[in-house]
Amino acid sequence: RRRITKRTGFEGMTKDRIGGSRTIKASEFKAKCLKLMDEVAASGKEVVITKNGRPVSRLVPYREKPKSLFGIDRGRIELLGDIIEPLDVEWEAETGKTWDGAR
Repeated sequence: RRRITKRTGFEGMTKDRIGGSRTIKASEFKAKCLKLMDEVAASGKEVVITKNGRPVSRLVPYREKPKSLFGIDRGRIELLGDIIEPLDVEWEAETGKTWDGAR
């Protein structure tokens, strides 16, 4: 008699750990859902939920997308004078002089 088995790709991995994540049966997740949500939020580690030994879902901590730095100082900086008008300053690059006075 030949035994037929289905390969899942998770052979050799421990039952309570898959890829470094904690795993839990769907029935246990259903009973402890709120407690697990608090644990995941506090620890930052995901929980893999399984049905019949196969991963079906992940419970991961929520991470807010960082705000863009674009416009972060809007309303804080005030421009004084005309920023487009040429300056009455002679630049070293225009004169050909270097720091030590040589040309």
